[in-house]
Amino acid sequence: MPSPAIDLLGGGPLANIGLGLGSNIGEKPGNIRRALTLLEERGIARLAAVSSIYKTPPWGYTDQDFFANACALGQTRLAPLDLLAATNVLEKDMGRQASVRWGPRLIDIDILFYGDAPFTHEKLRLPHKELFERAFVLVPLAEIAPRLIIAGRPVGKAAAKYAAEPLEKWEETG
Repeated sequence: MPSPAIDLLGGGPLANIGLGLGSNIGEKPGNIRRALTLLEERGIARLAAVSSIYKTPPWGYTDQDFFANACALGQTRLAPLDLLAATNVLEKDMGRQASVRWGPRLIDIDILFYGDAPFTHEKLRLPHKELFERAFVLVPLAEIAPRLIIAGRPVGKAAAKYAAEPLEKWEETG
């Protein structure tokens, strides 16, 4: 889903970013597609690649419906905390409500990485601290960037350890 050149928010240099998206309320794949569209329409990011959408079991808090998950790669001019703020506003505007940790959500947008350097703040740690522990992130990310190296670790190799996980590409009907 590479996008045309668009005006991006922020005045900083272009930074390569990775995003993880998830939804388990309502029309799950549609929520992810809408979030991807809004990321570009609002000038938050210019997307260069988007994975397939995967049907995945819940993680952390498991007494809930399955998720739809996907990853996207792109660029932004927003600083890391501004990017976090923009994605949080987008989530809220789409209807996300506060819930239990790892609980049901209409949309969730995680920043997986921002450029090559780590970033640590009380509100945000990059690369995402649980990135290499989540099949629902690594498998879609490896689909679009198998040779990507994050924090010295190859994404494709890290995803391979989850080959037996119950992840499947979302089958669209209609």
